[in-house]
Amino acid sequence: MAKGRILQVKESTITVITQNETDFISLTDMTAGFSEGSGLIGKWITNKNTLEYLGVWENIKNPNFNYPEFGVINQEAGVNRFIMSVGQWIERTKAIGLIVKAGRYGGTYAHKDIAFHFAMWLSPEFQIYLINEFQRLKDDENNRLKLEWNLQRTLAKVNCHIHTDAIKENLIPKEITKQQASFVYANEADLLNVALFGITAKEWRDNNPGNTGNIRDYATMEQLVVLSNMESINALLIRQGLIQNERLIQLNKVAITQMKSLLESNAIKKLK
Repeated sequence: MAKGRILQVKESTITVITQNETDFISLTDMTAGFSEGSGLIGKWITNKNTLEYLGVWENIKNPNFNYPEFGVINQEAGVNRFIMSVGQWIERTKAIGLIVKAGRYGGTYAHKDIAFHFAMWLSPEFQIYLINEFQRLKDDENNRLKLEWNLQRTLAKVNCHIHTDAIKENLIPKEITKQQASFVYANEADLLNVALFGITAKEWRDNNPGNTGNIRDYATMEQLVVLSNMESINALLIRQGLIQNERLIQLNKVAITQMKSLLESNAIKKLK
């Protein structure tokens, strides 16, 4: 679970958490500004209209939803003696749209769709403020992710210049032709290709005759990030005087380690 983020809606401070890469909004916090407090959650979920909405939502979103049990609950709802709690709803129907947490950030949480429904039940005005504040939060997060990715792209350009300078200083003899210089660059580019992709640019073109561009044009976001880092590391290894085959072994180890790390990273997944 990610650290809780905060929404400030009128007089209420409302926590948003992330579970399984999905945002959940605290219904408990939402009731803080109302006189009946968290007791409103029980009244809301006991309401027949609420249960019908939750049933439709779960049936669409949740492949494991216990629809037959929902049918039983729906028949029971509306009777004077009928009482439903969030815990009972989750247990009986295997619902995923509501969660109950203990400890830090404890309370009842709901998927944003359901939280907005609850907000409307509390007060139409409150719902409008909540939606606007939640959208502001998501816009801020998206802008921050874009900034991080733009920074990574800028670093990639800087690393490319560092890499080029290192080749000029250490691998290219003085007074050579542009064709010779190009051959050296191609060797270093293929060194990185082999370390990361396992093949050279020519081998990729031979294996993919129908594709335009080059191997790097078809790289994943994770591969591009690793490639950027490898360019800087290769420049350092060149300055240290390591021969090409020794650098290939070290760069391949870097590629394996960093790809494993990035493929497990939630931050990278959010950028996609």
